[in-house]
Amino acid sequence: MNWFRHVVLISSLIFVPPMEASFDGAENRIQTEVQRRLAMGEKPNRLIEEKSPYLLQHAFNPVDWLPWGDEAFAKAEAENKPIFLSIGYSTCHWCHVMAHESFEDPDVAALLNNWYVSIKVDREERPDIDQMYMAATHAMSGSGGWPMSVFLLPDGSPFYAGTYFPPTSMQNRPGFSDLLRAIHDAWQQRKGDIQQSAQKLVAALKTQNSGSSATIKADILKQCFWLFAGDNDPTDGGFSQAPKFPRPAVLTFLFNYYHATGEDKARNMALHMLQKMAAGGMYDHLGGGFHRYSVDKKWFVPHFEKMLYDQSQLADSYLDAFLLTGEEHYATIAREIFTYLRRDMLDTGGGFYSAEDADSDDPYSPGEHGEGAYYLWTEEDISKRLDKDAAALFLYSYGVKPGGNVSEDPMQEFTGRNILSRAHSSEEASNHFHRDIKEVERSLVLSKQLLFQARSARKRPHLDDKIITSWNGRLIGALARGSIVLQDETLLEHAIDAATFVHDNLYDQKSQSLYRRFRAGESGLAGQLDDYVSLVSGLIELYQASQDSQWLKWAVSLTTRQIALFWNDKGGFFYDSVADQRVMIRMRGMYDGAEPAGNSVAASNLIRLSQMRAQQQWQEMAKRLIESFGDTINNFPQALPLMLTAWQHLNSKGFQIVIAGEKGAEDTTSLFRVAGKHYIPDSLLLLADGKENQRYLAERLPFIETAGKVGNKATAYICVDFTCKLPVTSPEEMEQLLIELKSNQ
Repeated sequence: MNWFRHVVLISSLIFVPPMEASFDGAENRIQTEVQRRLAMGEKPNRLIEEKSPYLLQHAFNPVDWLPWGDEAFAKAEAENKPIFLSIGYSTCHWCHVMAHESFEDPDVAALLNNWYVSIKVDREERPDIDQMYMAATHAMSGSGGWPMSVFLLPDGSPFYAGTYFPPTSMQNRPGFSDLLRAIHDAWQQRKGDIQQSAQKLVAALKTQNSGSSATIKADILKQCFWLFAGDNDPTDGGFSQAPKFPRPAVLTFLFNYYHATGEDKARNMALHMLQKMAAGGMYDHLGGGFHRYSVDKKWFVPHFEKMLYDQSQLADSYLDAFLLTGEEHYATIAREIFTYLRRDMLDTGGGFYSAEDADSDDPYSPGEHGEGAYYLWTEEDISKRLDKDAAALFLYSYGVKPGGNVSEDPMQEFTGRNILSRAHSSEEASNHFHRDIKEVERSLVLSKQLLFQARSARKRPHLDDKIITSWNGRLIGALARGSIVLQDETLLEHAIDAATFVHDNLYDQKSQSLYRRFRAGESGLAGQLDDYVSLVSGLIELYQASQDSQWLKWAVSLTTRQIALFWNDKGGFFYDSVADQRVMIRMRGMYDGAEPAGNSVAASNLIRLSQMRAQQQWQEMAKRLIESFGDTINNFPQALPLMLTAWQHLNSKGFQIVIAGEKGAEDTTSLFRVAGKHYIPDSLLLLADGKENQRYLAERLPFIETAGKVGNKATAYICVDFTCKLPVTSPEEMEQLLIELKSNQ
């Protein structure tokens, strides 16, 4: 794609690569700030009418921002002006830096208002817009991130792009005002060249996005495994060097590969990464939950924002680790993630909020605001809050030092402060202080509780309180799985509440279509592929945990609607976005990153639903879908590990666990508990209750109709590819049969 750099129009401008993605903080609580500024008589721009917290953060800029829509494009066309498109989100640190430096500056605003039509987009509300222009930004510059700054023709075609631009030129990066002047001059003098370059770029992106089918290599799973093994960090865990991002799709692939092949290295790499992440500063040791990513290779210094989509996927990964090892500390991390979400991210209606900020008020320097301030500690503060022995033990165990424990701090953000990480294990602390290990652990638990209470008195970071369908869908699945694996009924209740919230607030029953976002009592924006597939995936897990057929029925209905809205029959894949005349390229994601590609999740859903509803055409659709990504998979399999996991399941025999019994009865529940203790990633857990649930399943799966209790006892039927072993009625027999079948797979 390097040739793109030569077709981008403004050859006279100094090209500089944009900054890498950053997700750090916002500075205020949006609604309070909006009301305060309105009461003071400040005049807002058009963003004041929006629901997005990110757009509202810019509602009092002197820039004449418009939201994405026909009005903005019509204005650009009528006034013959280029469009300046700024894309970000409310918990993005560099978005707010650029806002403060440039968008709040009257002189910069005057340049934008005179020469451009300026549009603001929340990438979390409109991932389709973000995805298209991120592809263009990568094509033009070789990298991307947020804030994304893109210059467009009045029809939306991009011709120049970057990310953060400082107010004045520095470090080979042009100043934003200089850039605005240079692009204005080019627009006046070389508009034809700009238009031609933009047309070439759009044509190339369309070609790249068309897809081409290829037969998947027979050894591709093994090849992908060894590529990850070659990139593995054997010391600190994870893959590649700093910065390190949690990428749960890789963990899912490695655990599945171990299950299918018995390759210990796959399991051990994943477990090692999970151990190191949970011990490092990326994990919130007092409140639970993970920060976004680590700036260093040791998982020690995080960017402190917390995203809902990270929590749900990582909870799933720790549940997998617990099932594979039986080691309680993995279950503890999963429980603590769920505790954090239920405590801090739960809306009263049952849905879950999107994110918490990285930046917050500094408890040690009143009036100042900084990265991670809510989570940082001084050694003196901790020592004052704990008794002498408890403090010494805690400081040693969590690596707290009098002068601060962050040695690499180029921005001087953490001077004199400490990031809590598990520097020494309980065993090491026991030996160091000559204390019983159980006494050590009791002391640390109590100290963490006391420090958490103290931290709770601080002003919390900004909360992005919009509720996104896809992110809630993933969490519904994690909560449902957690209820089975951790045997915690309250997790199932929260999963049901969240699913009910989405159904009642983000689903149009008449059109059977989803909305993307709910905030401040209002739902809106068309659901994208990710919303459909993530919710369907969550509903499949919720059905298996609850055995309530309404969730499976809804998953089937949503999948039918998803196919109608997004399926590209010519290419054999799903578009990521709903059709929109203003988004000129309907993209398809080709990377399982922090969030998995929509087509990867779609493939897995189609395979599972095809088995649950005997929908052979959906099985064939999944095969065609995966093969439409064949070129990418064969040449760069690490890009799509979750899709490869679906491919592995497609080519293996399905595993079904059917339990015949009365729903909620003790003997039925005891068999479900046995099923929940085993890591069988491609299995389906079904209830034959003799009632509506069994009748619904039996419509398409005749063998379910014959599954019944034996000797009036709840009975388990363990089936491979719908061929069942002799039924068993005791948990012990079921346990032994599962162990035998797993060992023979």
